[in-house]
Amino acid sequence: MPKTYSITEFTKYLNIDGCKSNKVHLTNYDDHSNLKLSSEPIIVDFYLMAIKLNFSETEAFGKTKEDTRNTFAFLDVPKKTLAWDVKQTWGGYHILLSEAVFKKYTDEYSFFKYENHESLFLTEEEEVVLIDIFKKAYDEYQKEDFNEAIILSYAQLILTYIHSYYKRQFDTRSNDYNKVVDSFLSELDGYFYEPEQEVYLPSVSFFADRANLSPNYFGDVIKHFTGKSPLEHIHENIVKQAKSKLRKTNLSISQIAYSLGFEYPTYFTRFFKKKTGLSPKVYRNQ
Repeated sequence: MPKTYSITEFTKYLNIDGCKSNKVHLTNYDDHSNLKLSSEPIIVDFYLMAIKLNFSETEAFGKTKEDTRNTFAFLDVPKKTLAWDVKQTWGGYHILLSEAVFKKYTDEYSFFKYENHESLFLTEEEEVVLIDIFKKAYDEYQKEDFNEAIILSYAQLILTYIHSYYKRQFDTRSNDYNKVVDSFLSELDGYFYEPEQEVYLPSVSFFADRANLSPNYFGDVIKHFTGKSPLEHIHENIVKQAKSKLRKTNLSISQIAYSLGFEYPTYFTRFFKKKTGLSPKVYRNQ
């Protein structure tokens, strides 16, 4: 089991000095020439928000042909396993925040559950904006009696910009992501027609794995381009399949439920009624 690191332990592990608190820490990477360049898997017990400049090995963080620069924003959450192996140091900043002080600000942002290969690659204008905020937070942290509330306010502002910039990244990569959307909708439409497939209720994770994306990133891509979440699409398809079987076959309600992957017919009945306002039996007898 990898070792779990607190903020103070992690900064020491990275060869960064000057940690003042186990709740909040900021680093300007340019001030540290001896950063740890490789690590076996470790676990962190805090939030990490970083902007990394002049990073030479960006492919592992998801750079595509649509991304023209080597500057990206990088996020991690408590209980996340990290490992790295790079050849040279990088510039930029990071903010480390304990779960106790920052969790309430992160719940609404799905990008905290993205994987490492789904980092946010920044335009020049976006880099200028985020560097300015990170620097202001860092300058506050350098004060002998720094104000934690001010740093948290800057961190929240960074989240707001990152949320906006991820939407821009989706549009920048629209050629690739439209293919992801088309593939998802096509695979979903044919999901129940695989003759040798053991039937389970389709899940977001199933289709995200097919796209080589994390469920949260995949979900945000689908929602961005279609206006509906993957789960909404899945539920609509299940209802469509159920209606077709109820109208066009003599299968019992239980048989239809099992054919759609429901473990129990009662679950299917509740699901169908919630989505249509009618029980399967009433719908069939209309």
